[in-house]
Amino acid sequence: MPEDLDMPPAEALVEAQRLLDADRPFHAHEVLEAVWKASPEPERELWRGLAQVAVGITHLRRGNTRGAEALLSRAAERLVPYETAPPHGIDVQEVIHRARDLAAHPETGPITLHLTK
Repeated sequence: MPEDLDMPPAEALVEAQRLLDADRPFHAHEVLEAVWKASPEPERELWRGLAQVAVGITHLRRGNTRGAEALLSRAAERLVPYETAPPHGIDVQEVIHRARDLAAHPETGPITLHLTK
């Protein structure tokens, strides 16, 4: 992924989902992180939380259960404020649910995540 990645939110969500579906969560994290860093302040923590979920999945894939649990739990809490009025069609409730489920039961698989409704 290029360092200067610049995508609008809708395009970034499609690309991040494509990467997650292709079992490339770290690359999805990079896409989400680029949006996080470019987002206006009210949305920054949303994108940060989504990026952390992708990194948490990366840790699970690499066998770092402890790191995954911590990141996924932190990400879920970071996303809670966006639950009632999620922007960009993001299925925040589902992402929170899946992140908490993976944190509590990292042995469950396959690791799937759907970012939008």
